[in-house]
Amino acid sequence: MPHLQLPISTPSHEGVDASGVLSFVDALESSPTQDPHSLMILRNGAVIAQGWWAPYAPERRHLLYSLSKSFTSAAAGIALGEGLLDLDAPVISYFPEFDRDITDARSRRMLVRHVASMSSGHTYDTIDKAIALDQSEPVRGFLLLPPEEEPGTVFAYNQPATYTLAAIVQKLTGGTLIDYLRPRLFDPLGIGPVGWQQFPPGRDIGFSGLYATTDAIARLGQLNLQRGLWQGERILPSEWVEQATVAQVATTVPFPVEEEEAPNTPDWQQGYGFQFWMARHGYRGDGAFGQFMLVLPEQNAVVAITSQTENMQETLDLAWEHLLPAFRSGGGATPTTATSASADDDRLAARLAGLGLPLPTGAAGASDDVDWPDATFAPAGGRCAQQPSLASVRIRPEGAGAMVELGDAGGTLTAPIGHAKWAVTDRSDDPVPMAVCGGVDQRGVVQVDIAFIESPHRMHVACDPATSTFEARWVTQPLQAENTPLTDLATPPPIG
Repeated sequence: MPHLQLPISTPSHEGVDASGVLSFVDALESSPTQDPHSLMILRNGAVIAQGWWAPYAPERRHLLYSLSKSFTSAAAGIALGEGLLDLDAPVISYFPEFDRDITDARSRRMLVRHVASMSSGHTYDTIDKAIALDQSEPVRGFLLLPPEEEPGTVFAYNQPATYTLAAIVQKLTGGTLIDYLRPRLFDPLGIGPVGWQQFPPGRDIGFSGLYATTDAIARLGQLNLQRGLWQGERILPSEWVEQATVAQVATTVPFPVEEEEAPNTPDWQQGYGFQFWMARHGYRGDGAFGQFMLVLPEQNAVVAITSQTENMQETLDLAWEHLLPAFRSGGGATPTTATSASADDDRLAARLAGLGLPLPTGAAGASDDVDWPDATFAPAGGRCAQQPSLASVRIRPEGAGAMVELGDAGGTLTAPIGHAKWAVTDRSDDPVPMAVCGGVDQRGVVQVDIAFIESPHRMHVACDPATSTFEARWVTQPLQAENTPLTDLATPPPIG
C-alpha cells in the first residue's frame, strides 16, 4: 500500500500558538540533558509541526525501545477484536506444552489481562531470571518464576510480561507481530517498512526492539486518539482502546523508580493500562532514552519524539510547560492576531527546517585543510572503560578527508568522517548506519563523534597521536551489556 502523507496544516489554523512550540524546541536544545532527534506534533488530525535534527531524517527508522510495547498493544487489541484472544483466559492455557511444568498456583492464575497490564504478581523485572531458567523459551522461564503477590494486585515493569503477551499473539496467528500487523495496522495507517528484533529467531520480542519512523509513532498515536478509527475504518476495537488507555493498575513506588526518586518522576506514578503509561496529561507510550508517543485527548493532539536522554521526566516537564499552553481551545487565529500568528508559524517552520545536532569539539571553526594522522590507536590504559568491546580505532586519510575504523570482537565498522558536518554511511548493505563528524583540536588530538543514527545512541572517541591511544565514551550507554559488540546495534532488515 503506498505511503500516504498525513494532512498538513499550520499551528495557527489549528489553534496552536507556534511560539509555544518554538519555546519547547528551544528548551530541549538548551537543556544539557536533552538531545532531541525528531519531533512531530499533530492537532485535529493534521501535522502542524515536524522537524529532524540532522543527521536524523524523516525516512530513517529509529530504535523505539519500550515504545515498541504500544505496537504490541495494538496487535493484542486486534487479536481480541478478531476473537482470537481472551483477556480473561489463563496465560498457561495458551501454552499447554508447559502445563505439567508450571505448578505454582499464582502462575496458573495469571491471566492475559495481567501480563497486558504489567500486573503478573511479580514485584521486579524478571527478564534475567526468566532467560536463565530457559534460554530457548523465555515464556516457560517466566512462568516457572512464582509471583510474589496475587496476579492483578501489584505493578512491576516486567519485560517478560509483554514478551509473553507478544508470544501469545504470534502463536495464535502463526507468524511474527510484523506479519500480523502489516495488513491490519501498518498498511491501513500508511506506515512504511519496519523491523523488529527477534528472540528466538522467528519471534518478534514485543517488549522492545521495534525500528520505526517518527511518522509511524505519530500515526499510532492518532489512531488511539481516534479510538481505533482511521479514515472511517475500524482498526482497533473501541473497547480495547478504552481499556488500554486508562489505568488498569496503580504504579506505586518503588516501581519503576526507587522511593526517594518518586517525587521527581510524577508522570510514572499515574497508573498503567495495557502497554500504555498514564500521565499527568493524557497517556503515552515511551521507550528508553526519550522515545515518546504522547496522546492528549483534551487537546486533540499527538506528540511524537525520538531523542537521546537519560532524563525523560524533564522531557515531559518541558512539554507540559511549553506545549500545553500553546494548545488553545478551538481552531484558527482570531482576526486581531492573524498576522502575528502567521509570522510565528513562519518562524517555527524555518527553525524546524534547520535543525541539527551540535558538532563535536574540534569539528567546527577549523580550517578545511585538516592534518589527519594515519594511525591505529589502542585503548588508553589497556581497556576502554565505557566500551570494553572497542579494541582499536584507526584513522586513515582518504582523498580530502578521512575514514574511521572501529574494531571489536564483532568485526570492523568503517565510516567517513565529516568535518564541520555529519557524514552519513548510506551504503545499502551497511549493517550499522552511522553518522560521523570530527576534527583535530589544537593539541593534535582527533575528536570524533559517531551517531548510530537508527538508535538513540552516540559515542565520542578521542585519538591521541602522541600516545597512539584512544579514549571512548557513550553519551548514553545502550541497554545491551557493556561488552556487547557494536555490530549488535545493527538494524533489523526493513519489512513492508
